Amino acid sequence: MLMEVKSQIKVMFLSIKYNIMKQMTNKVTFITNILFMILNNASFILQWIILFNIKDEIGGYTFKEVILLWGMAASTFGLSHIMFYKAFHMSDLIINGKLDMFLVQPKNVLINIITSDTSVSAIGDLLYGYICLAIYGITFKNIILFSLFTITGAIVITAFVCICSSTSFWITKGEILADSLSSLVIHIATYPGGIFKDTIKVLLYTIIPVGVSSYLGVDLILAFNIKGFIYIMVFTIIITILAFLVFNKGLKKYSSSNLMSSRI
Repeated sequence: MLMEVKSQIKVMFLSIKYNIMKQMTNKVTFITNILFMILNNASFILQWIILFNIKDEIGGYTFKEVILLWGMAASTFGLSHIMFYKAFHMSDLIINGKLDMFLVQPKNVLINIITSDTSVSAIGDLLYGYICLAIYGITFKNIILFSLFTITGAIVITAFVCICSSTSFWITKGEILADSLSSLVIHIATYPGGIFKDTIKVLLYTIIPVGVSSYLGVDLILAFNIKGFIYIMVFTIIITILAFLVFNKGLKKYSSSNLMSSRI
C-alpha cells in the first residue's frame, strides 16, 4: 500500500514537471505570462490603498494584514492551478465523455486527471503571494507557516472544486455549479474574514471552505494557536478523502463518448 502511494506521488510530480517543461518551450511567452499575472494582482491593491486612506481597519484587518491575506489567496490559487489545473475544467471532461484516456492508465484516475495540465500564469500568482509576504514581514516562522498553509489551502480548494465538478456525473449542467462555486471561493478569499458574520461565517469554515483555505491560515500567522492548526490539518484530510469518494462514486455513472485520444 505504501509503495503504491509513493509510486502515485512520483507519477504525479513527473506529470506536473512535464507540463511545466512543455510550457517553457516558448520562454518569452512563459515569462511574460508570469510577469503580467504579478502586475495584474498588484493592481488590485490600489483599491485597498484608497479604502485604508479612509479607514484605519476593515473587518479587523489593517493594511498590512490585508496584503498578507491577498498573498495567501494568490499563493493558494497559484499552487492549485500549477499542480491541479485540470480540476478546474473537469466538468467539461465528464459531460463530454472525455475521461476515456485516463481510465486506461494504471494510476489513480482522479489524480491523473487533475495533474494532466498546468497554468503558466499561476506561477505569477504563487510568486506574488511571497511578494506580499515580504511586504508584510519575512521571518523564518512566517515563511514556514505561509508555505504550509499555501499547500493545505491549495489542496482544500482543489478538493472542493473536484467535489463540485463531480456533480456533473449526476447533473447535466453541473459545470455551471462547479464554475460558480470555485469562482465564489476565489473571490471571497480576497476580502477580510471579519466582514462576514454568523451563518455566513459558519458556511465559510465548512461548506464553502474559504475560511480554511485562506482566513485561518492568515490568523495563525498573525497569532498561532494549536486548535486552529489541527482544524486546518483535519479539514484538509477530510475534504481530500471526500473528493475521492464523491468522484469514484460518480465515475460508476460515467458514460463514454468513445472519443479516444492519447496523453504523452
